[in-house]
Amino acid sequence: MAGIQAWPADWIVPDWPAPPGVRALCTTRAGGVSEGGYASLNLGDHVGDRPGPVAENRRRLREAIGAEPVFLRQVHGTDCAALVTPGPGALTADAALADAAGVAATVMVADCLPVLLCSEDGRRVAAVHCGWRGLAAGVLERACASFRPPAAEAAAPDAPRIMAWLGPCIGPETFEVGEEVRAAFVAHAAEAAACFRPGARPGKWLADLPALARQRLRALGVGAVHGNDGSPPWCTVGNPSRFFSYRRDGAGSGRFAALVWRV
Repeated sequence: MAGIQAWPADWIVPDWPAPPGVRALCTTRAGGVSEGGYASLNLGDHVGDRPGPVAENRRRLREAIGAEPVFLRQVHGTDCAALVTPGPGALTADAALADAAGVAATVMVADCLPVLLCSEDGRRVAAVHCGWRGLAAGVLERACASFRPPAAEAAAPDAPRIMAWLGPCIGPETFEVGEEVRAAFVAHAAEAAACFRPGARPGKWLADLPALARQRLRALGVGAVHGNDGSPPWCTVGNPSRFFSYRRDGAGSGRFAALVWRV
């Protein structure tokens, strides 16, 4: 990609038909300086890692992409923050929308599903943090709604179509949840029941988080969905050398990030 600096070969460049002026990336554990359970590219400054290595890891990411990653204070909610100018951020939100060049909408994950969105005309991009709570509560709906013209522009043409890319997350063979999680999704749409199958323990279910996100996106009219298909290579828990995982490693887990930006 023109204008992009070298980065570790292990990082994931989304395979999706984004317009020429849009760039996207998902980091892995490779390429950083953190040690121990945080090795090596931990980007989370809230998980117990030393501040110095986290700052260096974020600097390396910023240098590699040639844009400013804006990190959010994620709370498993549904708010979508509008990012206007480059610069570090501490906005409380679980999705971020960017339309200015050089501003990388960024979400951090360690089992939750990162979803990157892009309008087909390349004028707007967004990153969404989808844990089960945020997904069930409507974070994808809020993020997609942010692509529409403001109400004051009622005479403006309809918003361009959106494409999506799903990044690594906890896989359907590993994501054991309680009945309340299944009920929250099925109450929203009966078809969500197909994304759950009985777990090994009574009252437990194995949930397919990428499939649930794909259902939500289809309902929103997002027909072009790429990336995570629920297969083992995408599972954060099952690939410890490549991905951080809170479910696997507990509170000492680091965070990797998915980013999308305009150049």
